[in-house]
Amino acid sequence: MISLSALGFIAIIVFLGLIMSKRLTAFSALIFIPIVFGLVAGFGPQLGSMMAKGLVGVAPTAILMLFAILFFGVVSDAGLFDPVIKGIMKAVKGDPVRVTVGTAVLAAAASLEGEGAVTIMITITAMLPLYRRLGMRPVVLAMITLFTIGLKSLVPWAGPAARIMTSLQVEAPDLFNPLIPSLVLGFVYAMFASYWLGKIEQKRLGVVHVDEMALSEMASTLLAEGADLKRPKLLWVNLLLTVAIMVGVVQRWLPTSVLFVIGTALALIINYRSLKDQQARLAAHAKGALTVVGVVFAAGIFMGIFTGTKTVDAMAASLITIIPVTWGPHMALLTAIISGPAAFLLSVDAFYFGVLPILAKTASIYGISTIEVARASMMGLPIHILTPLTGTIWLLLGMLDITWDEMFKFCLPWMVGMSLVFMITAMMLGAFAF
Repeated sequence: MISLSALGFIAIIVFLGLIMSKRLTAFSALIFIPIVFGLVAGFGPQLGSMMAKGLVGVAPTAILMLFAILFFGVVSDAGLFDPVIKGIMKAVKGDPVRVTVGTAVLAAAASLEGEGAVTIMITITAMLPLYRRLGMRPVVLAMITLFTIGLKSLVPWAGPAARIMTSLQVEAPDLFNPLIPSLVLGFVYAMFASYWLGKIEQKRLGVVHVDEMALSEMASTLLAEGADLKRPKLLWVNLLLTVAIMVGVVQRWLPTSVLFVIGTALALIINYRSLKDQQARLAAHAKGALTVVGVVFAAGIFMGIFTGTKTVDAMAASLITIIPVTWGPHMALLTAIISGPAAFLLSVDAFYFGVLPILAKTASIYGISTIEVARASMMGLPIHILTPLTGTIWLLLGMLDITWDEMFKFCLPWMVGMSLVFMITAMMLGAFAF
């Protein structure tokens, strides 16, 4: 009889194959693949409660996604990002290289608070109209945005670090400080890659040479759509509201989802006084929001079944058993190598709470410290970001209107490159032994 672990890996391979071949949408695959798997594994009577628990688990994320999309949609309609777009238009002068570098700078600034979804919404909302105007590929915008999310994954206030510190009982300074050089060189890599992607787009499209007057007209044309929705006199009010929410997220004044629920209501009341206008703004952004939220809930069903059946635990145990004993002295390096693929396939929770403690325990037998294994486990995070098992990536795809397989094929080599920069820098400077 086939093992639970093998069934789990088969289910994930089938899932990836179906969405990459475009035979099923991600929404359908995330729901039906785990249900079929659960039935085959003999968990039919328990599937209902497992799915319900999974839905409850992702509800806060779904609420955050829904109201964050609505909030940024409303303040964008009101013109919050218009000065940013105008400033970049003035600086880039129609040059795709300057556009990609400018995107990287904007995304890096937006990622400081640690929420990948917020980084995506700010960057895409501000930059996508410019990319469309110049004919640049949305997948390039996706790649540059993901660079910054890969970078912020190393910071101690991001989700992965919190999971590591919890599962291995290590302190933030011990975990993060030796990785600062990796973060710095990762940023250099991201800027260089953004420049290189801009050169590719420049070669494909050329440079639009425009004088100051023509540039001003281009910016005006770019921002003319929805002119009746703009609220230039409320720019500073919208900016203060947005900053307040970002500070609230960082300072944890309230749960992030609650902050965006309140922020959306305030943004609607401040910018659009009539009930008709408020309803129109909600309706305008509802399609994109519901598409993303639907996939988040579908992912909840997927993870609910995989967690409830203990399949994730079985898969984690299987990964441990295939490690040869002779590799023991190199457990930190091995952890760094498998961290990306393992987190991609299993989810960060499964890897950091299920696999990592076992890896750390095994490494200790060979005299490798827990903190070294902890640092090594962060090296593959840029690869994990591409997984279709999180709502964040579907938010990005939904806003850019591109498919997961298109994004994955384009972005994977670049994210592997970032992981290698992290890994080589960390090993050379002694963050973990190899």
